[in-house]
Amino acid sequence: MKVVDKMYTLENETIRISIREYGAELREITGKKENTQYLWNGDPKYWKYSSPVLFPIVGQVVNSIYRVNGKSYQLPAHGFGRISDFTVIRQTQKLITFELKYSEESLKLYPYRFVLQITYTIGKDLVKVDWKVKNLDDKNIYFSIGAHPAFMCPINPNDHLEDCYLEFNQVEDTEIMKITPECYCSHDREMYLKHTKKLPLSRDIFKNGVLIFDQLKSDTITIRSKNDSRTLSVRAKKFPYWGIWSKETGAPFVCIEPWHGHFDYADFTGDFSEKEGNCQLTPGRAFQCSYEMIIGQ
Repeated sequence: MKVVDKMYTLENETIRISIREYGAELREITGKKENTQYLWNGDPKYWKYSSPVLFPIVGQVVNSIYRVNGKSYQLPAHGFGRISDFTVIRQTQKLITFELKYSEESLKLYPYRFVLQITYTIGKDLVKVDWKVKNLDDKNIYFSIGAHPAFMCPINPNDHLEDCYLEFNQVEDTEIMKITPECYCSHDREMYLKHTKKLPLSRDIFKNGVLIFDQLKSDTITIRSKNDSRTLSVRAKKFPYWGIWSKETGAPFVCIEPWHGHFDYADFTGDFSEKEGNCQLTPGRAFQCSYEMIIGQ
């Protein structure tokens, strides 16, 4: 980690955000109408992150080991993007772009030459996050990428989690991908949302870990309270997987996580190129996607 962990701030008349250079991690979303903090503050008592980028894997590979062309490599959970030093390559009043490029050290963990760019843009009551991954190699590269933003829940500190619910923008009838005790994906599934737009929140729903959806019709999920009009929405179009997570220990946040990719299946032993959900890029090509966080003040 850098000796000086520099922070950058963008703000307009309605919203202020702060991003740390280390991990290119969003650390603040403040609604200026009532000085409301919508993003979890990273208190290590519960979880030291606020919104890490998950790259080049989402979740975990089995025993932290994966294989590329017969050779084994080791990666920590959620990859190394969130624990890497990024560089600012562009900044205006409305946006800032961070870049992470392969290095001799990264090639020991992930044998592909790449560049990852993360751009934060502020608008009226929203933050847009753009990802761009470019293949700088002379062969195909494979990766997953995901968001992991943690939002204050309840938004009003006088509320309780049980006063809150998630609202989907489409009526859902869908299953979840079940998780093993070791935090890998199981091939078993469980029917979870039955002809509803609402998921009531409680500690109990997170007792088995993250909820992983891979069949949602919705592209927007909103945190709402029965007692407060303030809201937080995540809008992510064409993301095949969504994770919903919090700690069962009473952490005052809920993560809403759009992903391209997912945890290893517990029995997966194949090559990284065969991993379900991975993105593939041919030499010289780029992958781009974006999601938005929208506050209702």
